[in-house]
Amino acid sequence: MNVKQLRIGILGLGAMGRALAGALLDAGHEVTVWNRTPGRADDLLARGAREAPGVAATIAAADLTIVCLLNDASVRTTLEPVAQDLAGRTLVNLTSGSAAQARELAGWLAGHGARSLAGGIMAVPPTIGTVGAFILYSGPRDLFDRLAPALAPLGRPQWAGEDPGFAALYDMAALSGMYGMSAGADHAVALVHAEGGDVAAFKREVLRPWMEQMLPFMTAGAEVTEVVSEDYNPEMQATGLETMLTASDAAGVPTELSGHLRASLWRMRRTA
Repeated sequence: MNVKQLRIGILGLGAMGRALAGALLDAGHEVTVWNRTPGRADDLLARGAREAPGVAATIAAADLTIVCLLNDASVRTTLEPVAQDLAGRTLVNLTSGSAAQARELAGWLAGHGARSLAGGIMAVPPTIGTVGAFILYSGPRDLFDRLAPALAPLGRPQWAGEDPGFAALYDMAALSGMYGMSAGADHAVALVHAEGGDVAAFKREVLRPWMEQMLPFMTAGAEVTEVVSEDYNPEMQATGLETMLTASDAAGVPTELSGHLRASLWRMRRTA
């Protein structure tokens, strides 16, 4: 398999699927696309992609098929009718799902004679193909090593392990961290707004630089933990959280926005 210029099929042309197809076209690959709802491929066709009439035709036209659909159920609905066409094929599933779903799908694909990698996209559509984008892959190491050069135009390929569930596991865990930070930022902005503060200045001059400064501690490695551990006081942290909750309640910030604070307080009280 010459990975420098592969025939690659894309199943699914949502915002992410279109971004993936575009990056592969830019890299010189021959790209065949399919989407359940027609009319999503026009811009890609103008750039040289081919549109297949169905799933089986997409897989048949490709050395490698990338699946990027809504969820695990949609992957099964798409692939099960063409199970007889999977023998000897190579698939990479970049659809978001759980580790258990990724493991089950990998087993199902193997049972039908296909080799596969499971993936987790650590990027949003506009950043696909940029320096900061990376994609997690898990499954057979030899298959990852063989496909990594072809997948590199999408974002830096990063192997997560032989267990096909690990890419999905790390993806979901990282998204949890992101949404937790987002919830905290939403709460912070709501509090400043409720008290009549300058929201724009707060976000620009306080919130962003503060979160950037704290990020190494939020994702602390052993070396950071060792530095702060002797000064870490759970009771002091819990008292600070109680003060934040009192201030939020007094300002009338909706209770649901302070859920992350209440969860943190519960955790601190357990360790105090």
